[in-house]
Amino acid sequence: MPIEIKVPTIGESINEVTLSRWIKGDGEWVERDEVIAELESEKASFEINAEQSGILHTDVQAETTLKIGDVLGTIDVDVPKPEGVAKAESPAAQAPQNETSIKSKEEPLKSRPEFKGREVKATPVAAAIIADRKVDTGKVTPTGSHGRITKNDVLGALTQPGRSLGAELFTREERSEKMSNLRRTISRRLVEAKNSTAMLTTFNEVDMSAIMELRSKYKEIFKKQHEVNLGFMSFFTKACCFALQEWPALNAGIDGDRIIYHDYCDISIAVSSPKGLVVPVIRNAESLSMAEIEKEVVQLASKARDGKLTIEEMTGGTFTITNGGIFGSLMSTPILNIPQSAILGMHNIVERPVAVKGQVVIRPMMYLAVSYDHRIIDGRESVSFLVRVKEMLEQPSQLLFGKDPMKALLEL
Repeated sequence: MPIEIKVPTIGESINEVTLSRWIKGDGEWVERDEVIAELESEKASFEINAEQSGILHTDVQAETTLKIGDVLGTIDVDVPKPEGVAKAESPAAQAPQNETSIKSKEEPLKSRPEFKGREVKATPVAAAIIADRKVDTGKVTPTGSHGRITKNDVLGALTQPGRSLGAELFTREERSEKMSNLRRTISRRLVEAKNSTAMLTTFNEVDMSAIMELRSKYKEIFKKQHEVNLGFMSFFTKACCFALQEWPALNAGIDGDRIIYHDYCDISIAVSSPKGLVVPVIRNAESLSMAEIEKEVVQLASKARDGKLTIEEMTGGTFTITNGGIFGSLMSTPILNIPQSAILGMHNIVERPVAVKGQVVIRPMMYLAVSYDHRIIDGRESVSFLVRVKEMLEQPSQLLFGKDPMKALLEL
């Protein structure tokens, strides 16, 4: 008797999903617990596993919108396993030997400066040309298998900069594609934030010299001790947690005609994923150490890139931090992540001349922006919050107690 494959209950607030793709095709043999399809809700992606082994029969096509409980297809469990069908193996075990050997040669590419820490695949010849000619891989369109950059891709980028290899000149083609559930949700929430809040933004700048010196001095021992890199996010998260406890309105939200204040800091971290912007939450960030914050950031960012975030990991949050600086943004006005009342925007660190004690010096400076809901946050509170964050970042020792150590010692 065939077993029906139904859309499972994903969360209380999710009523429909989109079938992103069938991982196994119609008529194929599937093993029990093998991943056979991928669903996408308005918040995250989910995998569907086979309940039993058998022949898969698909009833709906990819990109179809479905309700909870709808039938995706069936598994015919009454048929014997076809001869010659091997047991499902992990992707690593299924990889051809020659691809594995090529991948091992490509591994050192990640550490080369021209790849700027990005996940880049290239053939050995292409990698050699990139290193020799210092080619920006962001301007190279890969045409090889599995997104691999080939020799011709690199040569094409060198001879025809600004245009993909083989691209038609003066083309007037257009294409249309359906907006994903996640993108529709992002669009709806951003418009709602603009239309339903009295949003205002205040700016300041911070001298990053002290933090950069501290990171340079301790990054190696920090990584060895905690097995995670010492990034900027832990400093900003710590500073925000102290400042939010001093100015609780920025850590609050509106529920009808009531203001809900939070005695904890659940910090949402805006992460750019392949399918759109997501904001996983670091719970009780005020109680975490620097290393614990960094580990949470790495874990959540990795899950976001792989589309593995759960609803629980993206639900809630009392305050958001977004870092447009990693993309080169010098200044911006971040949009509120409703129902939160405030969001901090980090930006690019740029060396520029500033006046210090009557002298013009070059310092690594970053613009900070705080967008806030003026209905519950006054200008005094928003500006004071940002100044407090600036003070703690410029004097990182204050992050020990949330104030100057000497003042803490003297109980001032």
